[in-house]
Amino acid sequence: MSKPALMNSTYITTPIFYVNDLPHIGHAYTSIICDTITRFKKLEGHDVLFTTGTDEHGLKVEKAAKEKGKTPNDFVDEVSKNFRKLTSTLEIQNTDFIRTTEERHKISASFFWNKLVEKNQIYKGNYKGWYSVKDESFYQEKELIKEGEIFKTQDGSVVDWIEEDSFFFKLSLWEKELLKFYELNPDFIKPLSRMNEVKSFVKSGLKDLSVSRTSFNWGIKVPNSDHIMYVWIDALTNYLTSIGYPKINSKKIKFWENCIHIIGKDILKFHAVYWPAMLMAINHPLPKSIFAHGWWTNEGKKISKSLGNTVDPNEMINKFGLDQFRYFLLREVPLGNDGDFSEKSLIIRINSDLSNNLGNLIQRVTKFLKKNFNNKIPYSLIDEYETNKQLKQGYFLINNIKIKMNNFEISKCLEDVFLYIDELNKFVDECEPWKSFKLDPEKAGKDLSILIECFRIIGIILQPFIPNASRKILDTLNIKESSRRFDNLTREHALKKSYELNNPQPLFPRYEK
Repeated sequence: MSKPALMNSTYITTPIFYVNDLPHIGHAYTSIICDTITRFKKLEGHDVLFTTGTDEHGLKVEKAAKEKGKTPNDFVDEVSKNFRKLTSTLEIQNTDFIRTTEERHKISASFFWNKLVEKNQIYKGNYKGWYSVKDESFYQEKELIKEGEIFKTQDGSVVDWIEEDSFFFKLSLWEKELLKFYELNPDFIKPLSRMNEVKSFVKSGLKDLSVSRTSFNWGIKVPNSDHIMYVWIDALTNYLTSIGYPKINSKKIKFWENCIHIIGKDILKFHAVYWPAMLMAINHPLPKSIFAHGWWTNEGKKISKSLGNTVDPNEMINKFGLDQFRYFLLREVPLGNDGDFSEKSLIIRINSDLSNNLGNLIQRVTKFLKKNFNNKIPYSLIDEYETNKQLKQGYFLINNIKIKMNNFEISKCLEDVFLYIDELNKFVDECEPWKSFKLDPEKAGKDLSILIECFRIIGIILQPFIPNASRKILDTLNIKESSRRFDNLTREHALKKSYELNNPQPLFPRYEK
């Protein structure tokens, strides 16, 4: 696909995934969201970096390795492969896969630490407080729930009281600067409910953050010290490592200024409070925006390993198909809300939207053209552009989709596309080309040509969302790779008379409930 001379730069990131367990639906969801945005931006003509990877340090990993009878290094080498395999299974278009055990990342994180020291943002003290091994996070007592003599996080994880020597980051200095930044940049944290949540947390008062540990050894050494770097400083700097920090060239800084972090809502505090404060502290530009998505439940129940109700993305893809799995996750809930997963709901979505509405419509029309018009478009559609309702709706659809994608309204985008597909099904039912062909083949040919042009529009628009099915649609329509960008959705690119199609390809099978 040829690129224009001047391109916008966009940088999309998943959080790096913690390697103490197998990949699950949450990891797949974040990756699919990022991949959808990446594909969309590319079709708009953007130059896109998309990074994902694994977070491989910390006490939790050290304990998990010990339980498996492995060294931490062997353990993370093995488990990281599962996440790299997931990126392959999901067919996501990441440009980098970063591991925090890589030498390039150790250099980056150490340089970042030294910049904090240079700016007088780090001091040595003694930490006394609550720590969650599960979250690798320090908590203030006001954030916890007390049950008898035990303190727990909001999701029920027990925290431990620890006392040890520690280095501290002067987080308390950045309270006013953070609040000022949020006010000046109202779109920095999305959705709005998360921005309000973050503001409330910061306004309640920030304490200096313990940023090193001495009670375990698996991590990046603090420069010139026997301390281990706090795993969240280690993890967050991966976003800079991937663009070459500390040697970020002028091209890469453009990517950083247009960086979008896609995260789960459980790690919002780290990304929206700690991370911006540390970047401000070293006088480094901040990312463009942070979007926190919701969690998935399984048939109304919280997903957990102890309940045995985790959803394996590999199993779902093997059973139902990648595009079907992608479509369900992207369409089922507005991005930012929590969602409930069930195979029954997945099957209903596949059968109703993909198999019946989209797949059946395209199969009927293309097979009829193959049989009765020798796989050729009977009429040129350029002259129909101004008068035909279906074509006008299709050409305007992409503009609406662009606006909604910029607002992260992915589910709404798909809703709009499939409402348009509903309209096309009504159009077919009304014009009945299979009947009119016998009496008025010219009218039938024109109606079928309009439908094929609408399929071209749909095939191009749906590429970021269900890429494999879109490819089949566009291959059937014989659309060249160079003609599949959004700027090809114009009257001038409408299919011409006698344009030849390829044989129809099957799209979506139906599934029994």
